[in-house]
Amino acid sequence: MRKIYIGADSAGFTLKEEVKLHLGELGYQVVDCGCHSTESCHYPEFASKVCERVQSEPDSSFGLLICGTGIGMSMCANKHRGIRAAVCGDTYSAKMTRCHNDANVLCIGARVTGSCLALDIVDAFLSAEYEGGRHAIRVKMMEDIENK
Repeated sequence: MRKIYIGADSAGFTLKEEVKLHLGELGYQVVDCGCHSTESCHYPEFASKVCERVQSEPDSSFGLLICGTGIGMSMCANKHRGIRAAVCGDTYSAKMTRCHNDANVLCIGARVTGSCLALDIVDAFLSAEYEGGRHAIRVKMMEDIENK
């Protein structure tokens, strides 16, 4: 079972706490990279903390980032080499981004996704497996773009 690094800004703090509890109940090792309250803060700080940890353990960890929409976190996360982050607001997208894109960071918008759905999205992401095959060609193409 992979380690989960989780981070949020103030808008995502409450949902982060719910997701942490849920993942702990499922037996995941969850490492909280902040923030630790609803006090205003800057999402790039926490996206970077999570992504740096995932970069250091690429084969044994995932990242989970939560902000108001998920968009800011995903934009910041995708600036990190080797990170493939996706904002998902439904379970099908969460599953497919793992299966086809080998995504290693899931981003969720706390202001646009209810907590029950968010937990289902997290579960779909974590239970899906990368399929490789023809998708590996595309992931390699993304890596080539990243390395330009």
